[in-house]
Amino acid sequence: MDLNELTALSPIDGRYRRHTTTLAPYLSEFGLIRYRVLVEIEYFIALCEAGVPQLKSFDELLFPQLRGIYTNFSEQDALNIKNIEKTTNHDVKAVEYFIKENFDRLGISVFKEFIHFGLTSQDINNTAIPLSLKNAIEEQLLPLLESIHTKIKADAETWKDIPMLAKTHGQPASPTRLGKEFMVFYERISKQLELLKTVPYSAKFGGATGNFNAHHIAYPNTDWIAFGNNFVKQYLGLERSHPTTQIEHYDNLAALFDNLKRINTILIDLSRDIWQYIASNYFKQKIKAGEIGSSAMPHKVNPIDFENAEGNLGLANAVFEHLSAKLPISRLQRDLTDSTVLRNVSVPLAHTIIALKSLEKGLGKLELNKEAIDADLSENWAVVAEAIQTILRREGYPKPYEALKELTRKHEKVTEQSIKSFIETLNVSETIKEELRIISPFNYTGI
Repeated sequence: MDLNELTALSPIDGRYRRHTTTLAPYLSEFGLIRYRVLVEIEYFIALCEAGVPQLKSFDELLFPQLRGIYTNFSEQDALNIKNIEKTTNHDVKAVEYFIKENFDRLGISVFKEFIHFGLTSQDINNTAIPLSLKNAIEEQLLPLLESIHTKIKADAETWKDIPMLAKTHGQPASPTRLGKEFMVFYERISKQLELLKTVPYSAKFGGATGNFNAHHIAYPNTDWIAFGNNFVKQYLGLERSHPTTQIEHYDNLAALFDNLKRINTILIDLSRDIWQYIASNYFKQKIKAGEIGSSAMPHKVNPIDFENAEGNLGLANAVFEHLSAKLPISRLQRDLTDSTVLRNVSVPLAHTIIALKSLEKGLGKLELNKEAIDADLSENWAVVAEAIQTILRREGYPKPYEALKELTRKHEKVTEQSIKSFIETLNVSETIKEELRIISPFNYTGI
């Protein structure tokens, strides 16, 4: 079978391909190869600009042509590298040979041994992967997340004056406002986005075991630590970890994944709450002409967008959890367990993007059903008991909690009339009674 959307083993590249295709330039095999080429080229340019003696004669006017090797990188270029890899049986070495072939084409073969000079594979992988991840998150994931974040705030503003019965432990509780409940999620996400901006995208760059051994032996008078710091920061926009073993220690990458996991967990919480509001008929859902909610029951409009979001966020978090737990652990100076794991950083990001697009769609379909919300409030006058007993406490009334407890736990349903009748039996002033009479589930919503 040929690989296509029908034969792909993962729904990321199959059913949901239309949602995840924007990640491919960053986190696919093509993306990884291209970012490796980028790092190798920028490293060569940095060596030139650092004044390495054998590179002083290199014409800096050729830098744009060198950068063109990765800015114009094509799928055919990636295939050429994969063909080289069939011989080398080493993916990073294949990238080096590909660039050297381009140096031959440009007539600068004399300089080509400074491609990958003094480096080990992880100097390339541990810069290429965090850079591609940084670009994917900043250019693809965050705009979508911020769009949803903005939508949640807009809905909170729209519904800020809508009183709603709250539920604690699934039971009717002191009324709230629908907009305020949405604002809770907006604020939670805001805090996590603030934290996300503080997590550095870290890279390892320091030779075979992190000590610039080869660099130092070749050019002992060069400050290679300063060079490495400058290269990673100024040329790639990353933060260089120091000291390291042969590989990045991935602690900041773990922090990044844990942060994204927390955001996803908040969105799972939101999805479940909205699902419950839909089940309670507080929201109806707009549907397009021709859409079918259930294959068997014509009346149903399933909350599928929120269910899809919850499922994909859960899958994403499971992988984020493994990545953040596994990556910081490596035997001695390195083992290869990080290599295969790192190739899967696209998986949780893809599931997160699928979820965000479902959530965005679902939020756009919500239609407030105020009648159902009001009916629920009208049916639950018992929730004002807290308000009445609190005012009675203020006035020094004897055992107010117990009096309201007896009223609200009788077998008879507590209604507006039974509450008002109870108020009339109280031995308090007419002023206090009037204060109590105006309390209702519709206005007992706090601040």
